[in-house]
Amino acid sequence: MTPEEVADISARAYRHLDPWSAAQITATLEQPNALLSHTDHAFVLGQVIAGEAEILALAADPDHQRSGEASRAFAQFLCDIARRDAACVFLEVSVENTPALAFYRAKGFVQVGVRRGYYHRSPGKAVDALVMRLDLP
Repeated sequence: MTPEEVADISARAYRHLDPWSAAQITATLEQPNALLSHTDHAFVLGQVIAGEAEILALAADPDHQRSGEASRAFAQFLCDIARRDAACVFLEVSVENTPALAFYRAKGFVQVGVRRGYYHRSPGKAVDALVMRLDLP
């Protein structure tokens, strides 16, 4: 999957925040710890540093949501980070993103913190992010 394809899915899937641009994805993937796991219709952009993985972005094409695409991309991400000796995965997710929260909880993530005002919406509105963690077997 090219950075342009990832950016296209991001632009259509991220209704709650600014989508990633192809330039941002390219710059991220140029970092030595970054990785992109994907299916034809979903992706996980992440990194592994010092035995800990972080999901930077996860999205499925809106035309293919609820079809298992995100779950398959996530499963591939878990395989990819295991090869890099990750022991756990962290992420931040908006308290308003109910579908993502349900997805992550179903995958075994637990809340380990809150980042107050992490996401900036319309002028003067900030939304908290939950910090979630998944320990790997």
